[in-house]
Amino acid sequence: MIRLALISLAISHVAFAQNFPVKPIKIIVPFGPGGIADLTARIVAQKMSSNLGQGVIVENKPSAGGIVAADMVAKSEPDGYTLLLMSNGTAISANLFQKLPYDTLKDFEALSTLGFFDIAIVVNDSSKHPDLKELILHAQTNPGKLNIASINIGSTQNLAAELFKFSANMNVQVVPFNGTPAVITALRGGQVDAAVEILGPLVPQIRSKAIKLLAVTGSKRSSYFPDVPTVSEVGLKNFTASSWNGLAAPAKTPVAVVNMLNKSIQDALNDPEVKSKLHDLYVEGQSSSSKEMKTLLENDIKRWGTIIDRAHIPKQ
Repeated sequence: MIRLALISLAISHVAFAQNFPVKPIKIIVPFGPGGIADLTARIVAQKMSSNLGQGVIVENKPSAGGIVAADMVAKSEPDGYTLLLMSNGTAISANLFQKLPYDTLKDFEALSTLGFFDIAIVVNDSSKHPDLKELILHAQTNPGKLNIASINIGSTQNLAAELFKFSANMNVQVVPFNGTPAVITALRGGQVDAAVEILGPLVPQIRSKAIKLLAVTGSKRSSYFPDVPTVSEVGLKNFTASSWNGLAAPAKTPVAVVNMLNKSIQDALNDPEVKSKLHDLYVEGQSSSSKEMKTLLENDIKRWGTIIDRAHIPKQ
């Protein structure tokens, strides 16, 4: 009887997937409209709509740590019609909050990554530090003298700055500000010696030579500034820190539906127009398998958890 029940369930899942989708799909974005995550989701959603023959709608549900959006999706029917825009911020929240109303690894089925975007280490263009190696050496030989700006405590940029500090064995102060404009103002005004921030918003300042790009923190050089080294190239071997976005469904979503959504995402990200639009946002469109995205999430949870503990950031 159990065997027959399992066979019947498998058949019903296949039948469901063959008809999927029969109504619009929602992507719940844990950020407000207009940001990189929101725009990335909308660009990909538009192409997915064409591929699937159904509307793919973006719904914004911003909240601290993205908890409201994640909880909403975790408690949705596992039918492929309600998806979550995940990010490295999802991994950070798994460590930053005392308790979440969901299990970040168990309550979601990863579908695919959407894109990656660089984090930059920058200085004022008139800085006495000509490159990253010299900045690190100066910090090491002058403990407690340098300040590195980032946005708010617990953000990806803030934790990347802390990771940089620990990896380079520097005694520096990471100073949080309430947004990118404040970071840029402090850097240009000489209140801080360097800053760690998402590359995209800094590009106009870099190109106008108001600030200088010393390095990017990803595993490879930025396609926008190919002459600028990675932190790893400068001497901090295997140092990587990047921001990413991806899509996930509730746990127990049928495998056939997961595979169909994964294919739709891959097809969207392979489209030249989508690639071009994402490139204009300084996002490298990149899909993955479900397993690859889950591994990325698991690794980020471990990595950022360690940094949060080392930086003595209190849990919320």
